[in-house]
Amino acid sequence: MSAPEALRNIAIIAHVDHGKTTLVDQLFRQSGTFRDNQRVEERAMDSNDLEKERGITILAKPTSIEWNGTRINIVDTPGHADFGGEVERILSMVDGVILLVDSSEGAMPQTKFVTGKALALGLRPIVVVNKVDRPDERIQEVLDEVFDLFVSLEATDEQLDFPVLYASGRNGYANEDPSLRAGTLEPMFQKIVDHVPPPSLDRDAPFSFLVTLLDRDNFLGRVLTGRVQSGTVKANQAIHALDADGKVIETGRASKIMAFRGLDRVPVDEAKAGDIISLAGLTVATVANTIADTSVSTPIKAQPIDPPTLSMRFAVNDSPMAGREGDKVTSRMIRDRLMREAESNVAIKVTESADKDSFEVAGRGELQLGVLIETMRREGFELGISRPRVLFGEDENGKRTEPYETVVIDVDDEHSGTVVEKMNQRKAEMTDMRPSGGGKTRITFSAPSRGLIGYHGEFLSDTRGTGIMNRLFEKYGPYKGAIEGRQNGVLISNCTGEAVGYALNSLEDRGILFVKPQEKIYEGMLIGENAKPDDLEVNPMKSKQLTNFRSTGKDDAIRLTPPRVMTLEQAIAYIDDDEMVEVTPKSIRLRKAILDPNERKKASRKKEAA
Repeated sequence: MSAPEALRNIAIIAHVDHGKTTLVDQLFRQSGTFRDNQRVEERAMDSNDLEKERGITILAKPTSIEWNGTRINIVDTPGHADFGGEVERILSMVDGVILLVDSSEGAMPQTKFVTGKALALGLRPIVVVNKVDRPDERIQEVLDEVFDLFVSLEATDEQLDFPVLYASGRNGYANEDPSLRAGTLEPMFQKIVDHVPPPSLDRDAPFSFLVTLLDRDNFLGRVLTGRVQSGTVKANQAIHALDADGKVIETGRASKIMAFRGLDRVPVDEAKAGDIISLAGLTVATVANTIADTSVSTPIKAQPIDPPTLSMRFAVNDSPMAGREGDKVTSRMIRDRLMREAESNVAIKVTESADKDSFEVAGRGELQLGVLIETMRREGFELGISRPRVLFGEDENGKRTEPYETVVIDVDDEHSGTVVEKMNQRKAEMTDMRPSGGGKTRITFSAPSRGLIGYHGEFLSDTRGTGIMNRLFEKYGPYKGAIEGRQNGVLISNCTGEAVGYALNSLEDRGILFVKPQEKIYEGMLIGENAKPDDLEVNPMKSKQLTNFRSTGKDDAIRLTPPRVMTLEQAIAYIDDDEMVEVTPKSIRLRKAILDPNERKKASRKKEAA
């Protein structure tokens, strides 16, 4: 075994908003990856539009920096459990992890999720307490929480003996002394080189490589990314792809080998064991396949991925306005796009329905599927989306089970009673409640995922926008029975055309409107929320009778309250089982699944009879 001494592979893992991508920016700057006069965007690793808009990392991305002659390959990982499939795969590419925790918030559920996976693989962590310059920092308590977390995750003695750095990613310093508030990231570079072992892989064996990420390039076709497990690969070398059983899927050549240098992928002539590379030249191979020299017949074992817990129906848009805003509207186009997504994202499963007009898409959570829908609508797709539903299971006695989540909620003390009451209605059990300082309380629940669908918007209203909710898949547990859904009915349009201000003015007393005057509407579309529990069919196109009779007093100008405009996630969480969200590149409309009122009545009678 010859170990490449001047190479380190690490992943940076953290909870959402704990400063991971900002820290990578500073690592780039201080390692000399960027020129002094180079214009660099903030959070350079958040490369796609959705990541920049939402301020979260969605895709795992490798990069590399050079420091004092050592190449450090860094993988930036998502902090949200919905994108956990990205994290589970890439941990096989690294030899150590940097665990980043906020000096005030401490160890959060998503931190637990990723850290558990890393410790189980035997990776040694470096703990970085970030944002030490916060006025509400509680560094010592946070360190105790991290230690307790490691113990609960059954870390080894070697893993529990972790080094600690105190950093401010935004200000670009890290120190071993918690009282220092200045300096550079030099101690972090040094700690990575000293603490993370170099890849101990066999460079003399034949070439083998496990695919962990897949993306497409307009010129190169399929680009497969992973770490070279053994041997050396040279450009144009003959290679083949093996599946998990060792069966050859395809044979080809390594037409292009690319290594990561800063934010760029640069072509290289060869790559050795331990290098993280992207490889082009194959057309069928996908994530979790082994790419190897043609003499190799044994595949590399891939990490098992946690199963999806939630599914939605993606259907062809059949509303009267279909095809007006998007150019990808057929079931074949939707099918091809979903199959492509399932190929590169192993946490998503796609099943085609019998009628071929809709697809059941299963994933980790509402956010993951919401991001997929948002990406598709930006690509020009039109879709009809159903309410999310959880995937039930069965225990050994044949009894129904359902997914549960650990929910950690940080709220102001005054709102804690409301939150506990609402969570109890959703069949959640409180497991812990403690003050977290600064007039806030941290409450932990074990809740069925079913009860949490659509709760986040209500939670933000209840806590005046100050509450923070974090969720993490916990287990499959006993079925909790019926859970109360939405309390209010909806206002349904009974005609097709354009909404009229005069009609909307009289409908305002009925509830909250979703549409504004001159907005296009159709029969069966939801135009508002009823103040009562029943659904109500209304006419939003009724105009004022124009006669030559004078009315007493002059007409008052119509002043409408601005309508409630929902984001995609809010719309998906709001709808009921018999409703859908119509998603197009320009609009998000709510509608009944069955538009015709007579057909709707027939369907509801059948349901009651059943």
